Amino acid sequence: MSGAGIGSMSRRELLMMIGAAAGSSVAYRAMASLDMVPESDYKGPIKLEGDPKGASVLILGAGLAGLVAALELRKAGYKVQVLEYNQRVGGRNWTLRGGDSYTELGGFEQKCEFDPGLYLNPGPWRLPYHHNAILDYCKRLGVVLEPFNQVNYNAYLHSSKAFGGKPQRYRHIQADFNGGVAELLAKSTKQKKMDQLVTKEDREILLESLKGWGALENDYTYRMGLESSGRRGYDHDPNGGTIGKPVPSKPISIDEILKSGLWRYLVHGHIYEFQTTLFQPVGGMDMISKAFAREVGDAVRFNCKVTAIKQDGHKVTATYVDAKTGGAPTQVSADWCLCTIPASVLSQIDLDVSAPMHDAINALPYEASIKVGLQAKRRFWEQDESIYGGVTFTDLPNNMIGYPNTGYFGSGKGVLLGAYTFGPNAYEFTALSPQERVKKAIEFGAQIHPQYKDEIENGIAVGWHRVPWILGCAGAWTEEKRKQHYDNICRIDGRVLLAGEHVSYIPAWQEGAITSSLNAISRLHQRVVNG
Repeated sequence: MSGAGIGSMSRRELLMMIGAAAGSSVAYRAMASLDMVPESDYKGPIKLEGDPKGASVLILGAGLAGLVAALELRKAGYKVQVLEYNQRVGGRNWTLRGGDSYTELGGFEQKCEFDPGLYLNPGPWRLPYHHNAILDYCKRLGVVLEPFNQVNYNAYLHSSKAFGGKPQRYRHIQADFNGGVAELLAKSTKQKKMDQLVTKEDREILLESLKGWGALENDYTYRMGLESSGRRGYDHDPNGGTIGKPVPSKPISIDEILKSGLWRYLVHGHIYEFQTTLFQPVGGMDMISKAFAREVGDAVRFNCKVTAIKQDGHKVTATYVDAKTGGAPTQVSADWCLCTIPASVLSQIDLDVSAPMHDAINALPYEASIKVGLQAKRRFWEQDESIYGGVTFTDLPNNMIGYPNTGYFGSGKGVLLGAYTFGPNAYEFTALSPQERVKKAIEFGAQIHPQYKDEIENGIAVGWHRVPWILGCAGAWTEEKRKQHYDNICRIDGRVLLAGEHVSYIPAWQEGAITSSLNAISRLHQRVVNG
């Protein structure tokens, strides 16, 4: 690509391009404005020192927040009971395997038909390297982790409105976008249009850095050649013997990339939470909750649908019924209550707390989201297209395709994440029957991988806003709502306090649930030991 193909652009457009290419800081500010910067201040195992004086704690919910609390409180000498709606621990820490069944609101029941050894994580599916609390618990509980690939340079970026609907390799778009931006900046620098921003001495350093970053030629252009092909790949790779000479590939012009909108997806690998290295538990995300169950599973009472939480100056009493059969209400009491029930459900429970706490719970909406898992007869993405893990992004309603990050080079079947989408697309998907959702995911995916039509043999779809025990994917705080309600949702309200990802600045992440729980039980312990 030569500079002749680059049209004029405004400063705003240039800044948008730079922001997408060097996206970490731009994305960080955007996420911070939404209170979604996923940082964790976890420093190591909690120390609850002092005598709890025989105090008892009732924990509502056996997700990770509840399991962490049960583990640490019992270790500190508290009497612990846990009530859980489901027949398993983990909450959104959930893995679906062949033979599992699941019934959503409205009565749709799905049975997972995956072959043995294959699975879908309908909830969390990755662990960032800086989420120190959950990584530490994995280490302490013996949960084996393996790498999770977020960015795969050989996966696709796809727009149904660009390039004739043909998907483009991630490496092509990234290399050509970076090269185009580097060429623009280099030309502006050489023409002294940036003298107000950089000194004369720095100008030469900047030019040299742009040349290296963008794979520019000696004349500071980004064009077809060995430099650009060293980033985007070749039409014929370097080889041995008489066929060893590489054949360069032709870059896509910067104006085509800008018009396609595919540059928007390049930010993902720069965002703090998605930076290398990420991890996943070997065998499924629920290996984490199963490890907790080995430690505190005996304290959990299953199939408990909580209908009321009452307190007085001496104790907290929860009323529950059997989640499957209903029947006569049962009550259980303790000195204190740690409630990890999602606010979307808690707002419908008869709860004896102050008005500010009620207002905080009622003010928090939850995101809509859906995941669709698809079992393929063979790992065609690897065998046909050399895609090993990572994510393909698309503007179609399925939003993304996730490739399994385990079992590479296997000769058998595999499970793709055929859709992972939020908001209106999630509502539209779940307006369909589960069978139709799978059919739609196949229809959309086939526009990227034509093999879908012959290779996909079954699937399962989980729409989180139709999951009875959460009614959404995660708490959706806004900056305004945090200012008004966050302190109140964190407070110890009489003898009740809350924990979970919704009581954190890391919503939708397991790290938020764990650190929220640790903070809550630390404050509770101080209240208990100080009398």
